[in-house]
Amino acid sequence: MADATHPTTYRVLIGKPGLDGHDRGAKVIARALRDAGFEVIYSGLHQTPEMLVRTAIQEDVDCIGLSILSGAHNTLMPEVVRQLNEEGAGDIFVFGGGIIPAGDIDALKEAGVRAIFTPGTPTTEVIEFVRNECERKYA
Repeated sequence: MADATHPTTYRVLIGKPGLDGHDRGAKVIARALRDAGFEVIYSGLHQTPEMLVRTAIQEDVDCIGLSILSGAHNTLMPEVVRQLNEEGAGDIFVFGGGIIPAGDIDALKEAGVRAIFTPGTPTTEVIEFVRNECERKYA
C-alpha cells in the first residue's frame, strides 16, 4: 500500500543531455518503462545537466535515465550526479545508456551512475533494474 514514503507509481525522468540529437533509444526506454507502469517524463533533446536536475527536482522523480550517444558521457553523467548531490537530491539515482565504451563504465559507476546499459540490452533488463532500485530506495 502506498503512503507518503512509498509511492504506488515510480517516477522516471528520461534525459538527453548535451548536443546529441539521436533520441530513438531514449524513446524506446521511455515507452517500455511507461508500459511497465512507471510514470515517465521525457526531457526532449539538448538538455544541460542543470536543466535535467531542475526538472528532476520539480517533477519529484525517483531516478533519471540519461541517454548519450555523443561521446560526452564521461562529462555529462557525473555532472548530473554531482548537481543532484549539490542540490540535496542525492536520493534521485542516475542510470544511463547509449554508446558507452566498456572501459568507461567502471569510472561512471565510481562517479555515482548506478548502472549503464549499452545497445542491445533488453528493455526488460532496464525495467527490472529501475523497479528493483526504486523498491530498494523505499525499503
